[in-house]
Amino acid sequence: MTIQNRRERERAERHQLIIDAARDLAEAEGWDAVTTRRLAEKVEYSQPVLYSHFKGKEAIVRAVAIQGCGDLARQLRKARPAQGKSRLRAAAEAYLEFARERPALYDAMFVQEVDIPFGTDDTPAELRDAFGELVAAVEPVAGQRDLETLTEVFWSTLHGIATLTKGKRLRPSHHEARLDLALRALSLAEQEERS
Repeated sequence: MTIQNRRERERAERHQLIIDAARDLAEAEGWDAVTTRRLAEKVEYSQPVLYSHFKGKEAIVRAVAIQGCGDLARQLRKARPAQGKSRLRAAAEAYLEFARERPALYDAMFVQEVDIPFGTDDTPAELRDAFGELVAAVEPVAGQRDLETLTEVFWSTLHGIATLTKGKRLRPSHHEARLDLALRALSLAEQEERS
């Protein structure tokens, strides 16, 4: 291994260490607690070293959000059912579980203001991958409707449920009923179009 290769590997490891530290700190204390000073202390590097990787907190949140979308894509892919349960339900449950289990990560991905292009040619692969998993779940019920638009409606519905649940705005005892109604609405609309 050359010295250059070792330096590149160490830089990549440091980069990931900063991202992981930001995720951990945000999950433990919220995004307001994530500062470059706190991160520098947590990763045991100086603030100038952090700035050599990221321009500031926004860039760190952006990196966390992009990696989080990759994590979401993997969780949605893993949740694809073999038989029995519909793909739509499996994706919905996996998405809501992800949001519930990783609230700060979910916040970075879909609530925090970050400079990440969605729905363009410049959209990072991780975001396209996560959206692609949602598209695959919606496709069986799309019928003649525009698949990507229907997927955006599905995603918006799940995001609303996740966000309102986190904010304790919805009755916990009615979670399954809400999910059933949302999934049935997507399926029924497709059936009505066939009539």
